[in-house]
Amino acid sequence: MGAKTNPGRFFEDYHVGDTIHHAVPRSVGQGERALYHALYPARHALYSSDMFARACGLPASPLDDLIAFHVVFGKTVPDVSLNAVANLGYAQGRWLAPVWPGDTLRSVSEVIGVKENSNGKTGVVWVRTSGYNQHGKAVLEYVRWVMVRKRDAASAAPEPVVPDLLSALDAEALKIPEGLDFSDYDFTLAGEPHRWGDYEIGEQIDHVDGVTVEEAEHMVATRLWQNTAKVHFDTSARPDGSRLIYGGHVISMARALSFNGLANAQMIVGLNGGAHANPCLSGDTVRAWSEVLDKADTPAPGVGAIRLRLVATKDGDPFRLKGEDGKYLPEVLLDLDYWALMPK
Repeated sequence: MGAKTNPGRFFEDYHVGDTIHHAVPRSVGQGERALYHALYPARHALYSSDMFARACGLPASPLDDLIAFHVVFGKTVPDVSLNAVANLGYAQGRWLAPVWPGDTLRSVSEVIGVKENSNGKTGVVWVRTSGYNQHGKAVLEYVRWVMVRKRDAASAAPEPVVPDLLSALDAEALKIPEGLDFSDYDFTLAGEPHRWGDYEIGEQIDHVDGVTVEEAEHMVATRLWQNTAKVHFDTSARPDGSRLIYGGHVISMARALSFNGLANAQMIVGLNGGAHANPCLSGDTVRAWSEVLDKADTPAPGVGAIRLRLVATKDGDPFRLKGEDGKYLPEVLLDLDYWALMPK
């Protein structure tokens, strides 16, 4: 009898131009919101209150932008990163439409690059992933690249193809949710008085607070997004016997911590780049700081776009990123470059 189980794809199984339709569609609702807000100190007003969202021109409060990201990402894991050594980075991400309670999301990926590593045991795979709702409308797109094990180190290497990716999205490429209007924005209810004009390019913000990552919480979060990557659950999948904290867990923790200083950076609409600089393990205390990289106007009334670098660290002082050798310092966990929408 033939094997019914799926061992996952290895590096040799990816070919540029392949399209992968990922199982299984996922309907999302208020349960995902409640669990997300339980797992992270998430409290941006637009994602917390229907009343606040309606005052900003939306029909109700959408689900958090990173809920959409995690669900779409999680669908891809069995086909893209089940046998991954590490998820390496992101680029050219755009949130194209809000995700509402009751929506059903599915994911499709296209292989856009492959390159074997010099050790001959692993290779890097680039994919462009799109998330669609039940109407077939794209709600999210992004590129990511992962290091994947080879099935056989002796197998021939494919011709390398490395995609040419933008270092950052132009603000004009950002998709502003239909109806969004910050003209009558309530800064008191949002939690901070700081508006778009109060931030200067080059300004750095220490978000002060820290959260110690617990083993059980990160595994609940990773299961919530139906992420099946072995390194997050199976202690035999890593040489040191540890479980690697899902990088998205670190992203959401840092984003939630950034509320202190960036409470009015309400919606993430663009992902310019990102690197999981060093592994995060249970017991690490995650802290965060941000740097303002750019600002831009948008056509939406009262709405400005702000480009931010969000850095998550374990221990260490804020505002330190790389050493003299140009490499990330060992305490840096995440370096994320994104666009957010903020009242002017």
